Amino acid sequence: MVNSTQFSYFILSAYFDSGRLKYLYFMFVLCLYILIVFANSLLIGVICMKRSLHEPMYIFLCSLFVNELYGSAGLFPFLLIQIVSDTHTISAPLCFLQIFCLYTYGSIEFCNLALMSYDRYLAICCPLQYNTHMTCNKVALFIAVVWLYCFIKSLITLSLSVRLQLCGNVINRLICHNYHVAKLACSETSVNNIYGLFSSIVTVFVPLIPIFFSYMKILEICLVGSKETRQKAVSTCTPHLASLLNFSFGCGFLTLQSRFDMTSVPSVLRIILSLYFLTCQPLFNPIMYGLRMSKIQKTCKSVFFH
Repeated sequence: MVNSTQFSYFILSAYFDSGRLKYLYFMFVLCLYILIVFANSLLIGVICMKRSLHEPMYIFLCSLFVNELYGSAGLFPFLLIQIVSDTHTISAPLCFLQIFCLYTYGSIEFCNLALMSYDRYLAICCPLQYNTHMTCNKVALFIAVVWLYCFIKSLITLSLSVRLQLCGNVINRLICHNYHVAKLACSETSVNNIYGLFSSIVTVFVPLIPIFFSYMKILEICLVGSKETRQKAVSTCTPHLASLLNFSFGCGFLTLQSRFDMTSVPSVLRIILSLYFLTCQPLFNPIMYGLRMSKIQKTCKSVFFH
C-alpha cells in the first residue's frame, strides 16, 4: 500500500538559481504588473465615468478589464515573491487559492469574449433590434451569470482536488496547476479526471459556439453588405478577434506543456510560454482596445490632454 499524507505546502521545482539577475527579473515583472494595473484601471475608470461609453459593448469591455486585474492579482504578487526568494515553496491553502483564481480567470475570459462576439453579431446583423435585445438589464444579467457560473464551476474543481490524498508535494512548475496536483495523488482520481474532461470541454466549446455562430453571420453580412457595414465590422471585430486568438494561443501552449514532455524545449522558453496567457493577455487587451476603439481613444486623449 502506498503511503499518503496531507502536505501543508508544495515545492515549485521549475525555479532556478539566477544569482543577482533575480533582482533584474523582479524589476521587469514589477514594471509589467504596474503597467497592467494602470492600463486596465484607466480604461475601467474611463468607461465608468463617461456616460457616452455606457453602452453594452463598453460594459462588456469593462467586465473583461476587471477580469484582467483579477487574474493578474492571482499571479504577479506571488511571482514577485518567488523570484527573490531562496526557497520556492507555497502553502497548500494558498496553492489551491491560486488554482481557483487562475481557473476562474480563464473561464471568465472565454465567456466574456463569447458575450462580446454575440453583442457584435446583434450590432452588425440586427442593428434595428439591437437596443431591444441588448438592454442594460440584460447586459448586467449576462455578466453576473458568467461570473457566477465560472466561480461555481471552478469551486467544484477545487473541492475535488482538496480531498485527494497525496504521495508527494513537488510540482515541476512556476505556479500551482490543478492537473499537476492531481498527478501527485495516491487516492482514486477517476472522478477528478471525468469532471476535469467535462469542465475543459464546457470551458472551451460552450463559448466557441456563440463565437463561431456570430462570426459566420457577420462574415455573411459583410459579403453582401455595404462598404459602411464592412468598415464597422472591421473596426469593432478586429480587437476582439486579436484578443481571442492571443488568449487561445496562450492557453494552447499551457495545455501542451501540461500534457506532453517538453524537456527538449529550452527552460527559459518553457517559462515564457507557460506564463504567456497570464502575463500578455492582461496587457494585450487594454492596449488593443485602447488603440483600436476610436471612442475609447478619444476619451483617453481628452482625459490626459484637457
